[in-house]
Amino acid sequence: MLLSTDAAMLLDPVLMAKRAGFPNLDDWQKDVLREMPRRLLLNCSRQVGKSLVAALLAVHQAIYEPGSLAVVVAVAQRQAMETVRTCHDIYVALGRPVPAESENKLSLELENKSRILSIPSTEATIRGLSKVRLLVLDEASRIPDALYGAVLPFIAISNGRLALLSSPDGRRGFFFDAYQHREEWFYKEIPATACSRWKAADLAEMRRKTGEYFFAQEMECAFNDATTGAFRSDDIDAAVQEEKNPWNLTTYAHSWNK
Repeated sequence: MLLSTDAAMLLDPVLMAKRAGFPNLDDWQKDVLREMPRRLLLNCSRQVGKSLVAALLAVHQAIYEPGSLAVVVAVAQRQAMETVRTCHDIYVALGRPVPAESENKLSLELENKSRILSIPSTEATIRGLSKVRLLVLDEASRIPDALYGAVLPFIAISNGRLALLSSPDGRRGFFFDAYQHREEWFYKEIPATACSRWKAADLAEMRRKTGEYFFAQEMECAFNDATTGAFRSDDIDAAVQEEKNPWNLTTYAHSWNK
């Protein structure tokens, strides 16, 4: 039987976060945790807490959904391991509410048969996984499209949740496509200016050192054109006008009857 505090945390993951040592989450983080969306799209500045949210979602699922599997995919194994490390820190801070069967740098497995795994974004590492209840793609804009297509079957049969977390990396790829259809997702856009942990002086210094192009992409959630392009995509869109009825041949009929 659940203790009253456990029952409260089951119903409110924000309370779980507070008990784990995170009492001052941003409003957008609280929204994500309380919504527990089936499709989550986070277009975020660097260092605003998106990986923390993913870790909290994974730990909440592992504790309160016995037998569940959460998978964290990142471009590099080290990056995926960092998210699992955060999961482990949260789990320990909660007092290990469910005993662990295995704790290591790559995974956390509990006695209730729940698991949290980390894998790099290579197809060779993901074959064979199934029944995933939470699939997290960290820095999703840097993950190849082929890998995205390979991991989606993980959550198809299990009706699992999908979370894409990233800062932009150009106007291409599945992350940009998801952004273009963001009405289909539980979408949050968090520029650095919306994060209290970023100070105005630090942002001004970063803008000065990195330049407008990279600052807009990394800190302001902007999907920039490639630096090698001859024209900006916005300029091309503005220059091209769609013909309302291109097959209306009566426009040219007078020239045929002469």
